[in-house]
Amino acid sequence: MVTLSVHRDPALRGRILAIVAALLVLWPTLVVTEFKPWILLDEQSLRATGRFLADFLVPAHSAEFLDMLLRETWNTVAIATAGLTLALLGAIPATLIINEQLSISALGTGRMRPAARAVRQAVRWLLVLLRSVPELVWALLFVRIIGLGPTAGVLAIALTYCGMLGKVYAEILESSDAHASDTLLANGSGRLSALLYGALPEAASELMSYTVYRWECAIRGSVVMGFVGAGGLGQRMDESMKMLAGSEVAAMLLVFVALVALADQFSKVLRRRLG
Repeated sequence: MVTLSVHRDPALRGRILAIVAALLVLWPTLVVTEFKPWILLDEQSLRATGRFLADFLVPAHSAEFLDMLLRETWNTVAIATAGLTLALLGAIPATLIINEQLSISALGTGRMRPAARAVRQAVRWLLVLLRSVPELVWALLFVRIIGLGPTAGVLAIALTYCGMLGKVYAEILESSDAHASDTLLANGSGRLSALLYGALPEAASELMSYTVYRWECAIRGSVVMGFVGAGGLGQRMDESMKMLAGSEVAAMLLVFVALVALADQFSKVLRRRLG
């Protein structure tokens, strides 16, 4: 006769406690946010949702609409590209300043001069400030200051992404092998030369991949900022959604998917070439 022994899971009590703790934390947040998903099942909401989603089956394709869609898509890409370019103009010098591997004063001793450390810390805090404010908030501020239009979106992307790119670029370079850049600095090379010929070649693929990813994020961000009057395709989508024109919204969403897919393919090609 075979006796089967049932072994109790030793981690069962811990899992149950973790689930209970998660529920205790989650419940107050749901109460504070007034999360009521059953509103979606309201009869009026269901009718409006049904009409809106029914239009998605046939995206808008009239000549006039497609002409507007092409024009606004180009504006959206232009906003993202111009904003990212301005961000790079600020992020690259900031990376050169805060990257500790390129510190000439730390050669040999590994200790930077107080003045150099103070400058680095000040630039780091500036980058923290820039990326702490979402681009949507910057866009709202610039819309109030300079009015509606793409300029607000370009400046908003430039400020937020300057903080993001500067931080991540410095971390990528600092995580790479420092032998080449240290050798160049020790032999009298300048910081810029050590960056271009020492640190950059090894990290070029990762830097380019992250830059293209940020360009993809900038495109999505420019669409969102259009809802607050920063121009581009988002502003047109806001108008279509207010009119519950599901066919127009569907066409715009297809364009978003195509833009992200193209950015992804572009990133793969660049990584392959740099690799």
